[in-house]
Amino acid sequence: MKERNVPMRRCIGCMESKEKNQLIRIAAYEGKITVDTTGKAKGRGAYLCKLGGECLEKAYKRRALERSLNVTVTAEQKDAIFKQLTELNER
Repeated sequence: MKERNVPMRRCIGCMESKEKNQLIRIAAYEGKITVDTTGKAKGRGAYLCKLGGECLEKAYKRRALERSLNVTVTAEQKDAIFKQLTELNER
């Protein structure tokens, strides 16, 4: 039987390649930035480790979200996204 190809993505915080199901996608589409829990939303995406509080901090400090999504992110947008991600990690 054939093995299934597992999609790999790179976390923008720790820069490690992991299986897609171990990461959370952040999508940017038409100026809106959202946390994409399904992994199927329209737009350009960036990935962060699901259980990585350290990855969140690194991505925030390095401005990795802006670079990966290729958009300008306001401080309010960034804080809202990271707050959402922190709440998801606490579940």
